[in-house]
Amino acid sequence: MAEWQVQEAKARFSELVERARTEGPQTITRHGRERAVLLSIEDYRALLSLQPDVRALLLGGPKVGGFSIERDSDTGRRSHMG
Repeated sequence: MAEWQVQEAKARFSELVERARTEGPQTITRHGRERAVLLSIEDYRALLSLQPDVRALLLGGPKVGGFSIERDSDTGRRSHMG
């Protein structure tokens, strides 16, 4: 992944965008530390498609219809007052 300093990214923004499209994600650094990544719209959409749909995940889980639990009729200790 190519790295660009913030100042260089500002000055050459059009080139930065084109490289994100043709070469893949571009990392932007500030004071030597990674601060951001520029992605092409195609890469961004591919990432979005990988996110699970929580509702679909929950609804698509194992079916438990007809599941029954047998309970012990013992209600626990009896209270001793007195």
